[in-house]
Amino acid sequence: MGSSGRPISQEAFDALVAENVSDLFMDPEEALEDAVQTLTLQGVNLSGIVKCVPGVNRVEDNPVMRSLGGLKKMSGRLECSVLESSDIDEMVEYFDEICSSCSSGGDNASILMKNGGIEFLVSFCGACHDGSDRVLISALRALSSVLRDFQSREAFGRGDGPKITMDILRSSDDPNLLDCGFSVVVAAATGNEIVKEAFVELKIEELFLEILRGQPTGAVPNLYDAIRVLLTPDDNRVAASQVYGYARRFAKIGIADALLDAFHEGIGSPGLLSACIALKAIAVNDEICRSISSKGGIDVILQCIDDSSVYNNKAVAKACCSLLSKLAGSDANKNAIVQRDGLDRLIKLSSKFYDDPSVLQEIMSIISVLSLRSPENASRALEAGAGDLAIQAMQKFPAAYQMQRQACYMIRNLVVRNPENRTILLSNGIDKIIRRVKGSHESCKEAAADALRDLGLDDYNA
Repeated sequence: MGSSGRPISQEAFDALVAENVSDLFMDPEEALEDAVQTLTLQGVNLSGIVKCVPGVNRVEDNPVMRSLGGLKKMSGRLECSVLESSDIDEMVEYFDEICSSCSSGGDNASILMKNGGIEFLVSFCGACHDGSDRVLISALRALSSVLRDFQSREAFGRGDGPKITMDILRSSDDPNLLDCGFSVVVAAATGNEIVKEAFVELKIEELFLEILRGQPTGAVPNLYDAIRVLLTPDDNRVAASQVYGYARRFAKIGIADALLDAFHEGIGSPGLLSACIALKAIAVNDEICRSISSKGGIDVILQCIDDSSVYNNKAVAKACCSLLSKLAGSDANKNAIVQRDGLDRLIKLSSKFYDDPSVLQEIMSIISVLSLRSPENASRALEAGAGDLAIQAMQKFPAAYQMQRQACYMIRNLVVRNPENRTILLSNGIDKIIRRVKGSHESCKEAAADALRDLGLDDYNA
């Protein structure tokens, strides 16, 4: 989906294949292959075209076309007050076929969109609003499976998709249906600033808060993903995204506080990982970061970090470290973390997950932030073992370039205002390790050179 080039209709494509058979006497398979190659060389966009072998299969035989056609024939039955069981079974079968076909890759999602499938699915969901939940759940799953690029998301917006989706979400308290509805929000808002804005204008944050407070933690997983997507500036067409304002709006009504409930439930909470990611997306400024801390956020996150070590849960360790790093951007929170023995707890965590560079990278990221513009924290970090962590990790995982780069960032912050730290690290041969990284990874050259410079070495660019 989303290919550039001149468009072509299904009819014109089929006619070219037929010409190859009738005028050039090609075999059906050869005729199809030749048509595809010829049009591709001419820069024609073939996305959404059903590529049929004449005499062997038809456009109608494509699974999404067959399902779309069947659903269009049945759509009038939604006007009935009660759907027959057989109707429900048939509709669900069609929707499941669309979902399966479009989720497995290939061109099926483009085929559906090119034939008006997005608009039809949105309209069907709106018409099915007061019908069978089983049908609606399958329809929402099918819809989310085809919202995969700019064109499909634009079609969703033009077809009143945000409002219809919000109407469905507001009218249900079934976790399964809510989750499927939010999966549509996730798919539709990804990479599309206009769709994000439409959902926010419909006050989706109020719905987030209502469900977070009314449903068990983690019962609606896609809700957390929807928060993250709506707060991610991922539309390359927009020079200035509005998501920063959305994050402030979400925090103002209490969504950050509601997300913290998952942390209070401990490492066993089914929504902990998702809450970590969503809360990190909301923590966009100093005020919000300090507010999270004032509600006990630092304490519960550090406790979850401790527990992740006890229960050997790497996913929680990484997610909580990443969130804590974001909160440590506030100077007030830096002090709060350090005062709660955060540095020692992080080094302890590193000894538990010494075999996973992705966890070590997150730990070094926090220490780097804690040490930024804080000589006192830099001294305490080195005393806690941050220098040994950098040396051991850089030697053990020479190929982990992202971790190596983060180690260079951390070393810079440990030494730039602390001459005594330079002496300690240089005496342990840190410069030789950094030079090896600088020569091994192009993406680490700048960070490594900066680290060597801040270690006081004149030949840092050598």
